[in-house]
Formats: sequence, structure tokens, C-alpha cells
Amino acid sequence: MIVLKTASELATLDQANRLVHGALHRVAAAVKPGVSTWDLDALAEEYIRSGGGRPAFKGYRGYPATLCTSVNEVIVHGIPSKALHLRAGDVLSIDCGAVLDGFVGDAAVTVSVGVVAPEADALLRVTRECLEHAIEVMRPGRRLTDVGHSVQSHAEAHGYSVVRDFCGHGIGRAMHEEPSVPNYGQPGRGPELRPGLVLAIEPMINLGKAGVVIDPDGWTARTEDGKLSAHFEHSVAVTEDGPWVLGVDGR
Repeated sequence: MIVLKTASELATLDQANRLVHGALHRVAAAVKPGVSTWDLDALAEEYIRSGGGRPAFKGYRGYPATLCTSVNEVIVHGIPSKALHLRAGDVLSIDCGAVLDGFVGDAAVTVSVGVVAPEADALLRVTRECLEHAIEVMRPGRRLTDVGHSVQSHAEAHGYSVVRDFCGHGIGRAMHEEPSVPNYGQPGRGPELRPGLVLAIEPMINLGKAGVVIDPDGWTARTEDGKLSAHFEHSVAVTEDGPWVLGVDGR
């Protein structure tokens, strides 16, 4: 069942997402060659707890950390590690969630570690644009599949592939609510987008093919061909006035 949020619930979701974006900003500022993903995770947890929230990922289905830190060919769900130190030229996807006053915020960004190759820069730019295009779709009267179609169209126009094993989702009192939001598909199908609908939209775009392999830890998802992947995410509400990027847009 798709649950539409009230104005007061949207305000709380906005605050939860502000906490997430604050944590992402702090972590991104600390990214540099030599830093461990474990240290970045500690920064995020301290920030979230100091803001009155708690990490949404930690303990969720047994996940052990506050962040997902996914380096280079890792698409999503990379587990922070004391042994994994970033190197110049890496790209790092940072996915973060927080629970505040009973509501969940969720967002992700992919950042460069120092100077990266032009093909990495281009992948990050296009993936960010995929998210921007999807956000523009979040208007009353559009259909759910319009969101994924906008992502797929932009990514494939630039020669990239769209990950199909993972998708976005509804979000609110639970981290994963209905509906699921694939990053591909034909337009004009599925439920109508209505005010109060909140979706975590998260394009995951690969430089090479779309295939995914999972590490023995049961979490870390990598590109099958070992090529780079990028991931950006916002939690977005449909309103009468258009899309509201929670935690980012002033309201």
C-alpha cells in the first residue's frame, strides 16, 4: 500500500533528510587519499547522533555500519572498513540514512578522491543529471514509470548502463515502503504521482555493463565487469507546486 504523507509528516521527513545531508556534507569534506572508510563512518554516526537522530542502516537486516561506502566498481552496500584506505583517483559512493522523530531520511552522493580520470568525471556528472531529470518528473499527474524512464533515457543516451538489480523506493516511517522505483522502464505506467507521495530516487549507473555480483559478505555489490559505478540519491516529495527535495530545498 502506498502511504501519502501529511504536511506535518513531510516537515519531519525534511528534518530527517537535513540530518542526512549534513552528515554527507561532513563526510564528503573529509574524503582524501589515505583516509579509511571506517573513519568516515564514525564521522557520520557522531554527526547523526549529535543531531538527535540514529543511524537508519546500522542493524537494518544485520547491516553493521552507519554508511554504505562503495569504492570504484562497488555499486552499493560497501561496508566501511579499517583496512580500506582511499587512494587518489578513486570514486566513492556514500549512502547515508537517519531516523529522526520516527521518520527516515535517505540520500547518497558519489565523490572524487583527488583528481580522477575524465571517464570517471563524466560518469559522475551524468549520474547526477539522471537524478535531476527524475526529480523533475515528480509532479502531480505523472506516472511512476516516468521516473525510471527519465533515468534510463539519459544514462543510455551517454552510453552507460542502468543497474536493474537495485532500485529506489517509497520512504517514510520505514526506510523501504511501497512503491519500488526501478531506474528503467516504459513511461506512462504504474500509479499516478499524487501530492504527499515520497520516493527515495537513486540512480545507479555503470560505466560498463549492468551485471552485478555480490561478495561473500552478502552485502557488497560490484559491477560484474569490474568497471566504475556511480550512485546519487535524494528523497523527494510530490507537492501541488512540484517536487520537493527533502533536506535540501527550503520550504
